[in-house]
Amino acid sequence: MKAKTTMASLVLFMFAGTAGLAIAQDTTKTTHKKTRTLTGCLQKGDEANEYKLTTAKGATWEVKSDTVKLGGHVAHTVTITGVVANAALHGMKEDAKAEAKEHGADKDSTEHGHMTVTHLKMVSDSCSK
Repeated sequence: MKAKTTMASLVLFMFAGTAGLAIAQDTTKTTHKKTRTLTGCLQKGDEANEYKLTTAKGATWEVKSDTVKLGGHVAHTVTITGVVANAALHGMKEDAKAEAKEHGADKDSTEHGHMTVTHLKMVSDSCSK
């Protein structure tokens, strides 16, 4: 009888641990995700075939694409989806900036990253400030 109780407890413990892991994966911070969707103003970047997206919250992204033609959308408000370069490192950097801001650092805490765009949708043919 004791063996059945121990086995049942073990199964319950394993199920609870697995459920907790699934919940933790679903609540991944946005800044840690490999694929992101962002909306903002698209501008020409410093390099050839590189562009800059600035979101309403002031986040800046250096974006490029081999498959999506970004050039025709300069000065437009767009929603882009793409793959974040070094997503894990990006998330750690953004966490460090947020923690520094919590401790009174005056450092600019707006998000900055690099992305390869896989999809673009035009929101407006102009950028509003």
